[in-house]
Amino acid sequence: MEPRFLTLTDVAETLNVTMAQTKALVRSGALPAIKVGGRGAWRIERSELEAYIQRMYAETKEFIARGEAEARGPQI
Repeated sequence: MEPRFLTLTDVAETLNVTMAQTKALVRSGALPAIKVGGRGAWRIERSELEAYIQRMYAETKEFIARGEAEARGPQI
């Protein structure tokens, strides 16, 4: 069984981004996370990471669709 929560390192590796980029996602609220323990270690629930990834797919799809529509120009 996979763990429910991931570390920032786990998330950075999964997304293939830097630790700084991962922290920025958390701090901006784009990727919901919690602080646990006495030292306040960040943890991201696996389902939140998956939801974030799905949102990014949807946003990318919309971005591409808008770009193609703009590239075609006005439809007469």
